[in-house]
Amino acid sequence: MAETAGDPEMEFGSPEMPLLSHLNELRKRLTWIVAGVVVCTVISFAFAGTIFDFLIAPYGSVLRTHSPTEPLESFFKVSLVSGAILSMPIILLQVWKFIEPGLLKQEKRYVFVFLPVATGLFLAGIAFGWFVLIPTAIHFLSTFMSEVFVAEWGSQEYISFATTFLFWLGVSFEMPIVVYFLARTGVIAANVLREQWRFSLVAIAVVAAAVTPTVDPLTMTLTMLPLLVLYVISYGLARIGQKQFERSMAINEAGADSS
Repeated sequence: MAETAGDPEMEFGSPEMPLLSHLNELRKRLTWIVAGVVVCTVISFAFAGTIFDFLIAPYGSVLRTHSPTEPLESFFKVSLVSGAILSMPIILLQVWKFIEPGLLKQEKRYVFVFLPVATGLFLAGIAFGWFVLIPTAIHFLSTFMSEVFVAEWGSQEYISFATTFLFWLGVSFEMPIVVYFLARTGVIAANVLREQWRFSLVAIAVVAAAVTPTVDPLTMTLTMLPLLVLYVISYGLARIGQKQFERSMAINEAGADSS
């Protein structure tokens, strides 16, 4: 994190902000996040039926159940994931509040950029998954060896497939804004992203495999492509953020020398 000379408030574990204060701040932010998810989940209960209809539309058929409690479990899962998606601005705000004490005064105003851009990228990831990847994956899986297998999917498996995929793909799409702020605060350098591109390629493949709930290479490839594009964008933003960080540090050092 960027810090000014002679300002112990910026230092992790300093007397002004000891380790226990950081842990207490983390506890407070996690409490707000949990509370936000719970409230949004309760709100989602009222729309769970509509969300169900929305999710099963690409499948085009009713879902089978294999246990008496499976419809209830699927209902709560849809509501929980919907609550997490709905509460994403709250989650991002609390993440910002946690790192805010380590930012310079002029850097704190970036919250007005971070929140809308990060939320927009999250929604863009969900939209890409819903309109591109989900239909492709469902068509491939439901027609694969159709002369041997009949696609009659259970509700729990299908709902987990759709909701997990959409949520984590949305989170993955936030990579550029996260990388920018890490570079802007001096945590990472742009040249690291350039020099470690092979490692990053493997990491993106691992993330795509983890996010993609299927084992078919088509869906995984379609998931990797936007992540690779986002990585290139992240590198460009990291260069911009690093230059801004270096400029801020030069200004602070000049101000300290003149005083």
